[in-house]
Amino acid sequence: MAAARGWPRKVAVVAGALPGRGGPGRALRPASDTAAPATAALYVHWPYCRKRCSYCNFNTYVVPALDEAAVRACLVREAQTLLRLSQVHSVTSVFFGGGTPSLASPGTVAAVLEAVAGAAHLPAGAEVTLEANPSSTSAPAFAGFRAAGVNRLSVGVQSLDDAELRMLGRDHTAAEARKAVEAARGLFPGRTSIDLLFGLPGQSRDAWAQRLEAILRLCDDHISLYQLTLERGTALAAQVRGGALPRPPQDLLADMYQTARNVLVAAGFRHYEVSNFARKGALSTHNLSYWQADQYIGVGPGAHGRFVPRAEGGCSREARVQTLEPVTWMREVQSQGHGTRSRAVLSPLEQLEELLTLGLRTDEGITHERWGHFSPQLSLQAVFGEPGEARALQQEGWLVLDGGGLRCTWAGLAVLDSLLPDLLWQLQRVLVREGPRRKKEPVAGAQGLSAATMDNNG
Repeated sequence: MAAARGWPRKVAVVAGALPGRGGPGRALRPASDTAAPATAALYVHWPYCRKRCSYCNFNTYVVPALDEAAVRACLVREAQTLLRLSQVHSVTSVFFGGGTPSLASPGTVAAVLEAVAGAAHLPAGAEVTLEANPSSTSAPAFAGFRAAGVNRLSVGVQSLDDAELRMLGRDHTAAEARKAVEAARGLFPGRTSIDLLFGLPGQSRDAWAQRLEAILRLCDDHISLYQLTLERGTALAAQVRGGALPRPPQDLLADMYQTARNVLVAAGFRHYEVSNFARKGALSTHNLSYWQADQYIGVGPGAHGRFVPRAEGGCSREARVQTLEPVTWMREVQSQGHGTRSRAVLSPLEQLEELLTLGLRTDEGITHERWGHFSPQLSLQAVFGEPGEARALQQEGWLVLDGGGLRCTWAGLAVLDSLLPDLLWQLQRVLVREGPRRKKEPVAGAQGLSAATMDNNG
């Protein structure tokens, strides 16, 4: 059992790697994904940027010239191919991420959406989100994207302080960020989200409090709040490692996160996911599809996907990653219809690990029904209700297991990354113990559970 948890703790803004892949837990038989409705979310990765930010380690590229027509054709073809492969009959949401997809033309966005609607049903009003950089957008550009079919914008504000923006390597000013958000809200009222970073080198508690006040005067009804991660290989991480910039202490990071939670909730926002806040029901339905472990299809260089290749006779969910480098990806799409670089069938244990890791990021957690889809033989109560790590976490006030399912408390949500190792270990231990026996003596349907139907990707 891990030590008692409390401040300071690393804030769980990014789920960690899943330990213990494979193993005897594979003996557990999951519910068949082919029995579930063939629906999926779709992520489209636009990998190009005008410049690389100092903290960025995403799959992005700065190129002197771009043949957008060729990229558009490849995005369209790969979307069509993967939708046919999955035999998805309905696409629940579309998200254009990057990179800087607002550098693409509205025509490219429209072409992809037309291809999606031609290969599967795209319901009227389905959430279609575009990530936008304040320096690459304007009111006319936003209007063009809206005409192309976009109905939600995610604006990468990151900070409203010019000095912080320069340190982050952003190519926009605070004034440009404000102007972009105001223009977006005019065209997408109630459906404009902003991204904000905290925990920057040298950032103080008082400065952070001032940023929050400014954000509340500017924002719409959705905020994505991320702790800055100093990724290896980035310019900012090198500056901190070399002593040119200070490394933020963990207790300060925890205080900043807790301050933001309190301020935003007091302003009417629901803290519905570790890094996301919404009011007036403005939750991101696309991102919820990841956290609820629904199927999703990744299109574009480096995009990730989780879906069943039904057209190949598949009955189990696969993890797919598209080729990272755009030129190579385009060549593969042109020759074979898609640029999938790796694919692997997810074992029952791996699927439950992902469901646990992602589902607990939300304030609703994992319902009995959703767990039952992935584990019809072994209920939430059977895995986490017995004496062990999960029971201890409940007694300490970090976790709740009741008729609604398994979820973190308000305090537990803030330290999720420190809770997950214990929970994953208990899951693996129970599946190793129960897998073979349960296979011989199935108890599907126990406790009346029904079988019903995740990174920022890219």
